[in-house]
Amino acid sequence: MRLLKWLDEHFEEAILVVLLVLISCVELVQVIVRNIPFIPALTWAEEFCRFCWIWSVFLSLPYTIRKASMLRVSILLDVFPSKVKNTLNIVVDVVTAATMCLLGIHSISVIQRIVKSAESSPAMKWPMWAIYSIMLAGFFLATLRGLQQAYSHIRHFHEKELSTIEQTMAEAAEEAEAGRRAEGGEG
Repeated sequence: MRLLKWLDEHFEEAILVVLLVLISCVELVQVIVRNIPFIPALTWAEEFCRFCWIWSVFLSLPYTIRKASMLRVSILLDVFPSKVKNTLNIVVDVVTAATMCLLGIHSISVIQRIVKSAESSPAMKWPMWAIYSIMLAGFFLATLRGLQQAYSHIRHFHEKELSTIEQTMAEAAEEAEAGRRAEGGEG
């Protein structure tokens, strides 16, 4: 059960961190190797890092939905009463989930065309359908996260949600408190 809770809270985060570390390490090695004459160049490094960046984009979709940090004009919601605001949040969550699901369904046909073409990447010779499969995974995971957010908003419908300014102030207070604890722990 703890594993499921951890996956729910950190799945995308963990993969995004791994991808960022991979990109950083491969690029660092590529820069170092480029300046050493007797070591052959890493012809695959740029392509690999490009794929990692693409994967991180598609995996950041469900992450931003789960963290409720998708781009939206939330200050506009602050003028509405709590029940209207909560209703609009549910509508936005359902529209987001439906949009991601629709994009996921359409990505299936894209991947099928790539499979039929038998195309592979130039440097690493990976099948391109495998590279593009992250698109499908990202959209369907984003669909699940959208539904999860809608469920959460429905469950907490009668609770008053903090305004944008109140959320910002609470986050700043949490960061300040974490900073004070970190300083206290160092000494």
